[in-house]
Amino acid sequence: MAMDGIHTAIIMDGNGRWAAARGLPRQEGHRAGARTLQSIIEAAPGCGISTLTLYAFSSDNWKRPRAEVNALMDLMRRALREEARRAVQHGIRLTAIGRRDRLRPALRAALEQAERETCAGCRLHVRLAIDYSSRDALVEAARPGVSSREVFAQRLGAPDVDLLIRTGGEQRLSDFLLWECAYAELYFSPLPWPEFGPGPLREAVAEFHRRNRRFGGLTPAA
Repeated sequence: MAMDGIHTAIIMDGNGRWAAARGLPRQEGHRAGARTLQSIIEAAPGCGISTLTLYAFSSDNWKRPRAEVNALMDLMRRALREEARRAVQHGIRLTAIGRRDRLRPALRAALEQAERETCAGCRLHVRLAIDYSSRDALVEAARPGVSSREVFAQRLGAPDVDLLIRTGGEQRLSDFLLWECAYAELYFSPLPWPEFGPGPLREAVAEFHRRNRRFGGLTPAA
């Protein structure tokens, strides 16, 4: 289990626009985004983050051109294998949320192998949301027998999010962790994901700590 700390979720947005602004193919933006992902994972524990949930591929992303989807799947497979080796060395646990039945067998195998190899990691828990839809997860959890919020959350496997970061200038949740973000602090960065490094991450966490989280109640001074 990860050490006590904040649960940060990130919508990694802006790869394609970053590439287009430089006259590059969209795939180059995704490759640059993968390098950013590595730097963020390395920096997260030093920022007081114990759980990091990353929106890698939404269920709606299947609507993108087949060539781009195939390139993304291949990039995720290779990145998983590389990151799993580093994760074992640095005490990081890797898991995935979302559907797996629609993933390529090679990517599914890479996910399962990474989960096995890193299961003992306790410095940071990295959760990759792949073929993920929060609405679908909510529908699946809302089966008979749910008697409380706690039971519902257990079915979701859903730790509450403390800080939600979205890069790329957009300001919406895009079907990401809707239940878990009920009281999350929202932080929207204009930077596209390839430019969002450890410095911007530290700024986002510092802003989180400056906010007054009341969870519907009142502060003692109010």
